[in-house]
Amino acid sequence: MRHFFEFDRLGASYRQEFLAGVTTFFTLSYIIVVNPAILEAAGMPRDASMTATILTAVFGTVLMGFYAKRPFAVAPYMGENAFIAYTVVKTLGYSWQTALGAILVSGVLFTLITLTGARKWLAEAIPMTLKHSFAVGIGLFLAFIGLSDMGVVAIGVPGAPVKLGDLTATPALCGLGGLALTSALLVRRVTGALVIGMAATTTLMLSLGLLQLPETLFSLPPSVAPLFMQIDVAGALTWGFIGVILSVLVMDFVDTMGTLIGLSARARLLDENGNLPEIEKPMLVDALSTVAAALFGTTTAGVFIESASGIEQGGKTGFTALVVAGLFLAALFFAPILTIVPPQAYGPVLVLVGMFMIESAGHFDFGDYTELLPAFLTIVMMLFTFNIGVGITMGFISWVVIKLLAGRFREINAGMTALALLSATFYFFYPYH
Repeated sequence: MRHFFEFDRLGASYRQEFLAGVTTFFTLSYIIVVNPAILEAAGMPRDASMTATILTAVFGTVLMGFYAKRPFAVAPYMGENAFIAYTVVKTLGYSWQTALGAILVSGVLFTLITLTGARKWLAEAIPMTLKHSFAVGIGLFLAFIGLSDMGVVAIGVPGAPVKLGDLTATPALCGLGGLALTSALLVRRVTGALVIGMAATTTLMLSLGLLQLPETLFSLPPSVAPLFMQIDVAGALTWGFIGVILSVLVMDFVDTMGTLIGLSARARLLDENGNLPEIEKPMLVDALSTVAAALFGTTTAGVFIESASGIEQGGKTGFTALVVAGLFLAALFFAPILTIVPPQAYGPVLVLVGMFMIESAGHFDFGDYTELLPAFLTIVMMLFTFNIGVGITMGFISWVVIKLLAGRFREINAGMTALALLSATFYFFYPYH
């Protein structure tokens, strides 16, 4: 196993990889509960949806570990699930079976595009500044989610979208205490600082009666039968549905590309040219996971940005991914106890991971506005629209437009032209209501 995952070359150890896997799992385990809750709005049964969510995560993460050998976790994407539930089903009036058909079609198309090498070509065409902006934007995105989870920031009013949360509330104080403890452990270079911080905060909230221990530690998983293979491909292939398929395709494409490059930059997996070696492997995992997600009965799956927490804990190899997959598998039977970790416990982890990831801003060329402005737009649009895909597509479009306006035509390669045009279709077909 050490030889297969190249522990010696990468300086990895079983203890380090295990801690990384545990950290990643607990920072994204909320998906087990949140994804079914969102999809229930589309009429999809919550219990079956939970099983479908876990099975998709296990399939994709195991494949990521053994085939791509990367410390990344795969699960159904947040954002895409809301798009399917609230826009495609509730607003546009399509059935969830037809929506799953669109997920399957996009996954098959992604698989074909990946196997032809087109996705790798496009990824390598992205300028270095934009690649680093993905990492910074994702870092701030994670920090915002973490502060919201802790109760430090809250939804505001029109004209002031966010505001300070109630810092006198006990849960928020627990979250801040967890942030302080985890920060102190990091400063002192304590191994497992993120896991220790989450465990301590969870224990504190249990002792204060803010959390309740589950009545049982073990439960049989709900049947996935109501969702498994319930796909309306014929309905998804109608002309009126083309906008939905394109939206799903572009969102998955840019989310995965941006997340892969951003995480790899932080994990120092990029080569001297800013490219991820063998990037086609994790991309193929993403594509096949989306196909599996549709078959199991859930939405688009891909690399999760919360994998950054495990990377910061020292995860370097695919063994980290296998630990995450094992915990997801256990969650099928031990969901009551494994999902007890509250947002106030994993929120501080996301904040600190965000701090780590803004390191990539040091690679920006602040003297070249044709590079700096697209990077800035990528970051702020990602954060202020609460949508990674919007930020990345805005970066692609603005980079090409600004280079054209500056008369620097020769710097625009065919790959960036294709990405800008593809991104433009996202805004053309995106259902704004």
